[in-house]
Parts: sequence; structure tokens; C-alpha cells
Amino acid sequence: MAYNYLNDLNEAQQQAVINTDGPSLVIAGAGAGKTRVLTYRIAHLLQKGVPAKNILALTFTNKAAGEMKERIARIAGPEIARYLWMGTFHSIFARILRIEGDRLGFKSNFTIYDSADSKSLIRAIIRELNLDDNVYKPSLLASRISAAKNNLISANMYAADLSMQEYDKSSRIPLMSEIYKIYASRCFRANAMDFDDLLMNTNILFRDFPDALAIYQERFSYILVDEYQDTNYAQYLIVKKLAAIHHNLCVVGDDAQSIYSFRGARIENILEFKNDYSDYQLYKLEQNYRSTQTIVNAANTIIANNEGQIHKNVFSKNEPGEKINIIQAMTDTEEGFIVASDILDKSLSQQLKWNDFAILYRTNAQSRIFEETLRRKNIPYKIYGGLSFYERKEIKDILAYFRMIINHEDEEALKRSVNYPKRGIGDTTIEKIFALSAEMNIAAWEIIGKAGSYPGQFNAGTAKKLTDYISLINGLSLNMDKADAYSKAKEIALGSGIMKELRDGRLPEEISRYENMEELLNAIKIFTEAAETNGEPSTLEAYLANVALLTDQDNEKEEDRNKVTLMTMHSAKGLEFKHVYIVGMEDTLFPSPMSSGSSRELEEERRLFYVALTRTEKQATLSYALNRYKWGNLERSNPSRFLRELDPKLVHYPQTGGKPFASKGGSPDKPVQTREDQISYKPPARLKKLSGQTSPEVTPLIMSDPSKFSVGDNVRHVRFGSGVIISIEGEVPNTTASVDFENDGRKKLLLRFAKLEKL
Repeated sequence: MAYNYLNDLNEAQQQAVINTDGPSLVIAGAGAGKTRVLTYRIAHLLQKGVPAKNILALTFTNKAAGEMKERIARIAGPEIARYLWMGTFHSIFARILRIEGDRLGFKSNFTIYDSADSKSLIRAIIRELNLDDNVYKPSLLASRISAAKNNLISANMYAADLSMQEYDKSSRIPLMSEIYKIYASRCFRANAMDFDDLLMNTNILFRDFPDALAIYQERFSYILVDEYQDTNYAQYLIVKKLAAIHHNLCVVGDDAQSIYSFRGARIENILEFKNDYSDYQLYKLEQNYRSTQTIVNAANTIIANNEGQIHKNVFSKNEPGEKINIIQAMTDTEEGFIVASDILDKSLSQQLKWNDFAILYRTNAQSRIFEETLRRKNIPYKIYGGLSFYERKEIKDILAYFRMIINHEDEEALKRSVNYPKRGIGDTTIEKIFALSAEMNIAAWEIIGKAGSYPGQFNAGTAKKLTDYISLINGLSLNMDKADAYSKAKEIALGSGIMKELRDGRLPEEISRYENMEELLNAIKIFTEAAETNGEPSTLEAYLANVALLTDQDNEKEEDRNKVTLMTMHSAKGLEFKHVYIVGMEDTLFPSPMSSGSSRELEEERRLFYVALTRTEKQATLSYALNRYKWGNLERSNPSRFLRELDPKLVHYPQTGGKPFASKGGSPDKPVQTREDQISYKPPARLKKLSGQTSPEVTPLIMSDPSKFSVGDNVRHVRFGSGVIISIEGEVPNTTASVDFENDGRKKLLLRFAKLEKL
């Protein structure tokens, strides 16, 4: 008898699963089972006879896609599930571009550059142009290029936009457009795309080649999108184009968990779904299966303060649970001690595992104190979103060989592999290779292959070493299509000399690198076996394509499982823990001071708090410090305005016998009107979209100009009020000013982020 999966669903979930035709918007509150609904909706389509190859399901992590595919396989059978087009936006569009990319001038074996590759290329361009990398910062330039691409602004369009040129001049990076142009041409020459190119080039493909668009519009008769509130403009446009024929589009998400505008996510995509599809059906999943009634009710009181939302009544039938603890510490150091002690006490008294606990903070810098206090108490922890396994030097070294063997034109991989292990090819030689490559506009690989043909550039010894490198790569490239990923990876690790290089090490860190290489080969073996079992490609190229698109959630290692998790609130989305500590709940930290002048940004900060709070299954603890070190000075802090928005009936103040703490200007349960409540907001300059509408704001583009301020200036700050600049220190862009404020005393501010107004 067939398994009746509908019995696993409540009434609202069932309706969202069985009504498969036409546009549908599924609004799912935190912990309401949206993944189950999305999974069963796909299974239901398969049961109705829709061919798997006609279903497109887009997610934001490979992990989510993999788990969904496993569930569907258990219901519909693995032989059917394997033909689903299911994966992340980037992996699905990379797949399409490998088929259709030749229309855009790319070969099917193009490399996908990660953020490290992109920044490395940008650094090289900065050096070639003899620019100061303290002004032309690679991370800043990478952010601007990424923001432009996510808004479908090509290098040529960027250079033609006068407003952007003016902005770049005022930001003291007038050659920004030139760098973007060179970056784009170098990626193309290397047959490489960065993450943002996967989206932008898919849009270009569908725009310039209607016949290609028609192929996929006809193929995907049903399209499902997870976490729709996190989609950016480029993703939104692709989905809209693909759904234009059949109109069977189902998007699932929660506007209350839209927290990634700094990455280009547009909450308007989900809020305005009804405008794009007037005949849509709305389904609300409102029962929270994760958290206690107290947590759910508290989250509801928080998000109710936002105006921009799709209203829903989230509820829980779980136990009422404990009240939310509010902890006040005298200093940030004491806050770390109290939280670590509380974790130790709970783990012992309630027999809990370390991975039942998570500490969430607004900024990465806050982790230091908690790391130190946890170490002192011998509590194991992991930093979520820290250095990924695939970002370690030895792993990137061997991956560079994999990439070179698949794509000889990959310049970043060439730089990494040409003299590792050392073969006597120095930096001067490498600089000559790339100078000739730029001058002649041909791939560096071609220059190396003809090294003996450039008189005066390379001596005979160097030319021989370069020829040997070419021979090595060509030799390792043999039988690429026939060998499985594990066999080929092992051959490359041995043939390149990397395995010997690592095996000969005797220092602890060298032994660790060798163990990491072993772990990588283990991972490739698992990939190979799984791919062969599922009837999917098991080549090294397939493995590399998979690795290039991994996210933080996909990289968790087994030995990291039973540890206290430390992470930013942004990183916590999609996760859950029995006990959650949300720390640094102060008005100068959370909400972020960067959001103080904008109701739109403040609402996103509130959604971030909602996300953090709803990670909790059993109990939440919120903490703040009355005094915190900033720029070497111990400064007074007030409790966050978000604490004041909590229903007093749902919170407990254990250090004061249940009574709220007093704070300057009010208490957590007594609202006070702050300066940011009284000011009006004028949006900053934004990138333009191709449609001519305004785009989402991109934080790296919004900064003050430190050079316009002088000692003695009368200024106004949105939080501290009026004051006078007493002194200015440091070089641009890290110029700081000491300001004597009438009401709040002397403060030291980083001028480019201070948002000071001259009076």
C-alpha cells in the first residue's frame, strides 16, 4: 500500500500541497514546516503523473536541496527523484549555462570563481594599475561589482552611468569602472564566472536568446522556490521569465524573516507577489512546531511593530515553556562570564549536550569575549561561518590543480599551481607571464606553452620549467571523462607532488595539513559512490562544480557537531537549538547604529531579532551590558529598544527578583521616545536597475566623507544630538573624531560611518 504522506500534514499544509495549479504564495511562519510542505508538494506533483524533468525546485543551500530530494525519493522512488531539476539558484543556473554558455562565448568547462578568487584577481588588477590598495580596497571593489551584477548592471553600463562615476569620484575611487571592465574581461579570458555572473549571465542568455528561454519555459511546467523573501532582483527576474508560459509558480517564504538586504535581497519580491500574479492563491502556515508558546508569543509581539508585512497569527500547541530571561551585566566581560556560567550550569543540571546551546550576536567582533570565557570553563565551541574546510591553503592548492586540469585558461588556478610544489618559477616570471597575457590579450596558458618564443623574456632554464609544468598538467588531464572523481583526485594528489610535500612535514600544523588532504579524498570518495548510486555524473568536473557552490551550512564537519555554536544572527537563519543566548542587546549594537536613520532598515533589524528569537526550541536568554569597550574606551550603554517591545508578561529578570532593570531614559518595559523616533529619513543614493526602478540598498556604497569635517565644527548625530568636534585623528578612510556632545558627553566616532551632519 502506498504511503499516504498527506496524513503527516495539518489542514493548512494539506491545502498548500494539493492545490498545485496556478500561482501560489505560501507564507510560512518560523517552525511551521515549510520544507515539509515544499517537499510533499513536489511528491504530490510526481504522484499526479508530472514528469520529474518538468519540475524545477530552487533552494538557497545544497543541504536543503539534498534533504528534500531524499524525502521525495522515499515517497516517489529514487529512480524518479533523480530527474528533478532541484538545487540552489546558482547550481541550477550553472547547469543551464554549461549547456547554453557557448551562446555567450563561454566554454562548457568554465570555472566558478569563489570570493577569494575574485578578490585575488582584483588585487592583481590594482597592482597592475599601480593603485593604492588602502584606497582601492579589494573587498570594497568586490562588493560594488557584486552589487552592480545583482542589479544586472554590466561593466559597460556601469561606465556609462554618470551618477555612478560621480559617486566613485566622491568616494576617491574614480577608476572603479575601469577596474570593473578589466575584471569582467579577465574573467571572460580565463573562461571563468563568479557567483554573481551565474545569475547575470542567465539573465543575459534569456534576454538575448529568446529561443533558449523558450526551451526552459516549456520544460519547466511547475516551478517551486524556497525562501522567496531572500531572492534578489536578478533571481526574481529569472523566475518570472521561466514561469511566464505555464504560470504554475509556487513560492514559499516568510516576509518576517527577510534579513539579507545587504546582499541584495528584496522583501518586495514576496510582499508584491500579488501584484505580479493577480490570480494567485495565498496559503498561510501559522502553527509553529519548533518553539514553546512563550517564544512564539514573544516573537509575535516583536514583529507586530513592523508595518511592512503580510499579517499572520503564528501559534504553538507546545508547552507554555519558561519565560525569556533578561540578563544585565555591568561590563561586556561580565556578560561573557554570566553566559558561559549559565551554559555550564544548564548542561550539568539538565544533562544537555553542548550542541543544544547557541550564542547569537549582531557583529562578528563580539565573539572574542565569549570564546575566552568558554575556553576558561573548558566548554567546547565552534565559530559558525569561520574558516571553511575548503578555504584552507592546502585544500585550495589541490583544488587549483583540479581546476587547471579541467580548464587550462583558469588564471587564478594557474597562479596557485604553477610554482607549488616549488619548481623554481619565481614571482618575476609569473608577473612577466601575465603582463604578456594582458598585452597580447591571450590566456596565460598560451604564453607558458610558447615560453621559448619570447626572446629576452624567459631564459632557457625558466622556459624548460614552464614547459615541464605544461607537460604535467597535460599528463594529468588524460582520461578525464573516463575516470571517476576519486581515482582522478588521488592521481593528481600524487602526480603533482602535493601529497609528498605534505607527507614529509613533521610539525603539528604540517601533520594537520596532511590529515586535511586525507579528509578531502574521503569526501571525494563519498561523493563518487553517492553519484554512481544515484546515476549521476561521478567525474572530477562534477565534483568540482558541486564544491564551488557549497555554503556554510554544507561545510559542517562531524567533529564540530557536539560543541556550543557561536554565530551572527544572520548566520543562524534556518537553524534551531534548545537554548539560545542573544547577546549584546544594547542600543549601540542592536539594532545596528547604521539603521538608526531609516524606518526600512530598522524594520529589517527587527526581523533579524525575530529570526534570532525563533531559533529557540525551549528557552531564550537575552543579555546586555551597561558598559562596553569601544575603541579602547569603556562607554555607557542602554538596553536595546527591542527589549522594551517585548510583552512584560513573557520575560523574567532573574537578577532582580523579577523586576525590570532601570536604564537611562527608561526601562525595558517602559517605552521612551528616542532621537531616532523623531527624525525623518532621506534615502541615500542607490544603484539603478535595468528597469529604471530603484534597487535595494547596498551597504558598501553608503558612507560619509571624512575629509569634509574639521576641528571645531558644530555637528549633529542622529543618536547623540548636537556637539562639537574636539579632535580628528588617523588617515582616510579610518579617520576618527572625538566629539563633545551636549547631552551624552565625549564620544569617539569613525567618521565614514558616523553619519554626522554639519550645522
